[in-house]
Amino acid sequence: MSGSEFDQGYWISGQGRDSRAGVVMIPDVWGLSDHYRSLGEGLANEGFMVLVVDPYRKTGFQEITSPEEALAWIDSIDDNLMLETLNEGIDFLHVKGCSRVGITGFCMGGQYALLAACSLGGLSACSPFYGMLRYANGLDRSKKLRSPLEAVEDLSCPLLGFYGDQDPIIPVSDVLDLEQRLSNIEQRSSIRRYAEAGHAFMNDTRPDMYSEEAAKDAWPRLIDFMKIELQLKS
Repeated sequence: MSGSEFDQGYWISGQGRDSRAGVVMIPDVWGLSDHYRSLGEGLANEGFMVLVVDPYRKTGFQEITSPEEALAWIDSIDDNLMLETLNEGIDFLHVKGCSRVGITGFCMGGQYALLAACSLGGLSACSPFYGMLRYANGLDRSKKLRSPLEAVEDLSCPLLGFYGDQDPIIPVSDVLDLEQRLSNIEQRSSIRRYAEAGHAFMNDTRPDMYSEEAAKDAWPRLIDFMKIELQLKS
């Protein structure tokens, strides 16, 4: 299965399937790549219409050469522009005929998947993978209005999150804080933690970070969650 490239990203229609369930997928800090095109195709093979967004369509993108630069870049992104990009992606799938739309993302994409589910309309499910949860002190609050943890009280749809306990970027204490805040709202939610996995455990193009055991557990859980919440019949 292959998709179509256009200004918003990479769209996979399901090759003629009449799907009413759509998923917006947000790549990590490195942007739209073949790895995320492949993951999007994997979801489309399950019957979803998928848009893998180009996260930098509105913000532009600077060259990143190290993990430190990647984190600094994420801290500098204007959340308002990123949420505009995601809102247009959600609208695109609705216009294409999807009656229910979910959102998922990885690393930076997981951060914005959660923020989108707390800030935008039109979503029926959210599944972030190891998205950063807490903003550092001193960030530009005109660009960083609220962190994912601060936004959780406005979660608008069911959530299934995936995190690794060995993640050097997202401490377990932040994930526990997320679980506590989720327990204080009425929206259904579940967090899946993997004791031996670290950051980017789904990315099989990065052998130093990939965890086959965690990935093989998480992927079918994502599919089942989206099928239930988006009412996609098997």
